[in-house]
Amino acid sequence: MYAVVQTGGKQYRVAVGDTIDVERLDAEPGGEVALDRVLMVVRDGEVLIGRPLVEGAKVVAEVVDQVKGPKLIVFKMKPKKRYRRKTGHRQKLTRLTIKEIVA
Repeated sequence: MYAVVQTGGKQYRVAVGDTIDVERLDAEPGGEVALDRVLMVVRDGEVLIGRPLVEGAKVVAEVVDQVKGPKLIVFKMKPKKRYRRKTGHRQKLTRLTIKEIVA
């Protein structure tokens, strides 16, 4: 059984026991989060596709940690003009472990 959920503007295919990194959610480590934007659920060969969301479906996940993603480098340059700017950032992420899929 697996589901496709949407959070932070991105879609994730999740199954029970999976660990995923999503854009930062306001939750404490050790707490639970319910992801209710479920786009599709597949169980025992039966496919439930939402229009746009599956009615009454949700994915329950446990917050493992608040982490930072890899460093991303942003480099701007204009040739022949001596213009160069190098900056970067690390995205704040929430690590989730999927506990159950309710459909």
